[in-house]
Amino acid sequence: MEPLSWSLSFSGSIKASRGLLVLAIMLRAVLKLCCGITYPHLRSMTGLQRAALAAFGQEIAHLQSRGRTALPAWSSLRWTQKTEPAEQKSAALADEDVFYQRQGEAALNEALKIVESEDGWKLEMSEENGDVIYSKALTGNRKVFRLEAELNASPEELHDILFFRVEEMHEWNPSIRRIRVLKHVSRDTVVTHEVSAETAGNLIGQRDFLSVRHSSRSESRVYLGGAATRLESLPPQHGFVRAEDGPTCIILHPLQDRPDRSRFIWLLNMDVKGWLPQSLVNKALPRAQADFTKHLRRRLATQHPENKR
Repeated sequence: MEPLSWSLSFSGSIKASRGLLVLAIMLRAVLKLCCGITYPHLRSMTGLQRAALAAFGQEIAHLQSRGRTALPAWSSLRWTQKTEPAEQKSAALADEDVFYQRQGEAALNEALKIVESEDGWKLEMSEENGDVIYSKALTGNRKVFRLEAELNASPEELHDILFFRVEEMHEWNPSIRRIRVLKHVSRDTVVTHEVSAETAGNLIGQRDFLSVRHSSRSESRVYLGGAATRLESLPPQHGFVRAEDGPTCIILHPLQDRPDRSRFIWLLNMDVKGWLPQSLVNKALPRAQADFTKHLRRRLATQHPENKR
């Protein structure tokens, strides 16, 4: 009896398999009939055709998850489900990276044109240590500010601190609560989210910034540029005013007689948003530049205690 039982079981399995195969073929035929397509055109379906295929795909996937059927190797549904979303996602990511790369490069180039222009600059403030800040009026009452200083570090050291280790900036600059790199576009371009700290004397108040940062080298010079950007996964945050910086830039180049020291030129170009009087903003921004440079010097002194200044 055992051989007979095995034979009946095997025969039943064959019939069940044939039934499932017939079901798959029928679904395939109905799909073609409803969509008005043939197999070679599956890759270019739009509208109702794509919707219909998705519905059939979901139904077969549901049956498969319950162990009732398996997609045959020749099934177009198997090909569509596995590769098309991945290809679309890859293309979208590539386009996004190109966007940020080009935005960073354009921001740096535009900022360099502003900082290198000779007309319209006026002395805003001068520090005892030799640092000077100039201002230049743009549209309306808004200004951009250019700080010039000398720092006890090579351009390479400053490049490392200000760009590659930007997430550590809150450790030495108390005006920053945190900076986080959200996206590494390339070695020379990143997208960051920065939140300013609530510190005493901060006339502007707490702000957050979503920026693309880009760096470039030309012989012994280092250029850092940036501008406000957008990111769908990080819209404006509740409780913060999202300010916009840029185009802005920093130029680093070694002193002619001291390659271990750098000329530091920083163009600050910022729209703080909110309802603050522009006259107040124009007073606060150059002060913020001077404070940043002071904190940066303290940070450098930990590396070069013999050159404190």
